[in-house]
Amino acid sequence: MVAPSLLGPVAERVAEVERIAVLRANALGDFIFVLPALEALRAAYPAAEIVLLGAPWHAKLWRDRPGPVDRVLVVPPANGIREPEPDEQPAATDEFLAAARAERFDLALQMHGGGANSNPLITAFDARVTAGLRTENAPPLDRWIRYVYYQHEVIRYLEVAALVGAPATTIVPTLAVTEADRNEAAGVLGPARQPRVALHPGATDTRRRWPAERFAEVARDLVGAGYEVLVTGTPAEREVVDGVVAAAEAPVRPQVGTLSLGGLAGCYADCALVISNDTGPLHLAAAVGTPTVGIFWVGNLINTATPLRGRHRPIISWTVRCPVCGVDCTTDIYPHRPGVDGCPHRDSFVTDVPVAEVLEAAHELLR
Repeated sequence: MVAPSLLGPVAERVAEVERIAVLRANALGDFIFVLPALEALRAAYPAAEIVLLGAPWHAKLWRDRPGPVDRVLVVPPANGIREPEPDEQPAATDEFLAAARAERFDLALQMHGGGANSNPLITAFDARVTAGLRTENAPPLDRWIRYVYYQHEVIRYLEVAALVGAPATTIVPTLAVTEADRNEAAGVLGPARQPRVALHPGATDTRRRWPAERFAEVARDLVGAGYEVLVTGTPAEREVVDGVVAAAEAPVRPQVGTLSLGGLAGCYADCALVISNDTGPLHLAAAVGTPTVGIFWVGNLINTATPLRGRHRPIISWTVRCPVCGVDCTTDIYPHRPGVDGCPHRDSFVTDVPVAEVLEAAHELLR
């Protein structure tokens, strides 16, 4: 039987569910997008244990944090599943699968991608019911929905949850901020003398990076307006953070690798605004309740930008052709991954976003 809901049909719930596995083992932003689906599963199966099949960083983030995840089971690095983290010890896939089968999952959900690599992994768990996404080249699960690239990520995973009888309870990703998060941020940053604004100029995919000198212009304006400006980044983004700090010619505070992910959540939660490229920290800031100005390539806007405008402003680049070779990247199966359709270039697609538009949105939200 299929029941109606606000977001479409919801399949019948599975009886006597004690343990649910959810595969989502990729990056920070990707995880934020699956939070509403996890909340839907929690509401539909309140007595079940929800086990996230993730990476080591998921286990660290979710330790002692309230929310819909009860436990994290770390998935070994594998092609199409996840990359190894720095200094991570190798793990045997056979041993992992044996341990996963011993869990005796009732439901195993693939919320990871198109399924070419992940659906065989989910099937190998021998769960009572499997469900998830599928492209044409992926093997089917017991219950599946077609993976179509241009769909908002939050809705995509809510539709997977609906396959097992879990209707949406929210479309807004929310991550709880703990006292430990706030204490870590306060210990690193100290008390705020003025309202804080954080800038995050990095992004793993350089196509998504707004130029450092544009972030620097924004920083100068905000310092002049009386705000304390932080520039956050991962250790791999140190060069771009240093470029913003040098070009700003104003007293801004770089924060590169000074905070854990939980500490960063605590930092952003106490900011008046976060301005960022379309990358994990932008979506983390929104999930902890902070207003955001995000800089988006139009293709990624469709998939990842929040539809809410009360507290969030996506600023859009309408560039659709590679600035170097002119290839139309809207036809790429994965437009954020250079080289899939013969375009190897990683030049920014968002350089045309004007500083004035970002500042207008920032000051509107800060007011």
